[in-house]
Amino acid sequence: MLINEINKPGKKFGLLIDPDKYTVHSLLATLYAAEENKINYILVGGSLVNERIDGCIEVIKKNTNLPVILFPGSLLQLSGKADAILLLSLISGRNPDYLIGNHVLAAPFLKKSGIEVIPTAYILVGEGNGSSVEYISNTRPIPADKFDLVVATAIAGELMGNQLIYLESGSGAAQSIRPELVAEVKRNISIPLVIGGGIRTPEQARAISGAGADIIVVGNAVEEDIHSLESLARAFR
Repeated sequence: MLINEINKPGKKFGLLIDPDKYTVHSLLATLYAAEENKINYILVGGSLVNERIDGCIEVIKKNTNLPVILFPGSLLQLSGKADAILLLSLISGRNPDYLIGNHVLAAPFLKKSGIEVIPTAYILVGEGNGSSVEYISNTRPIPADKFDLVVATAIAGELMGNQLIYLESGSGAAQSIRPELVAEVKRNISIPLVIGGGIRTPEQARAISGAGADIIVVGNAVEEDIHSLESLARAFR
């Protein structure tokens, strides 16, 4: 199972592919770069996905052996062609659709699909600057300076049985999660910690790695500059 590999020691790098942001040509170039830089996982999803997600996954599977993990922003982003799905519970918010409602609707499909389901506590952290995740989910992030609230929420996520804690500053965020916050959360949980959003420079990746992140997920930075993948991956590891 993929979660067993995730739980093994070592830093791991996830590349987020939003099907709407790629042509077939740019996707193939990105997949080649992912293989060259020994990226661990390809995540597929986004706040809004208008392209058929099955077609994107088929291209990825045909051109790489990397595990494909669904990172769904909505019920329209489910696919039986992926290897696994992060079943996200947005526990930083109080929107019931993102806590349990969408999960109930997705459950029959996921059960029949046979793909691996990885329960994930998803925690949005930010300055309230209106990220895509915040707008789509109709929830407010936990303020970035409220370390105690973020830590308590992460502990609750683990105690509820989630297998990953995912701290997210939001798609296109201007700032990544603060390394000091990463370190504080890591000290208080025993399951893998994933950090996403706003990671654009090797310095940010290195600082987040040093603070204790087990996995980082990068999307926008690579969409804008495919050459950044090499420096980010090297710095994080």
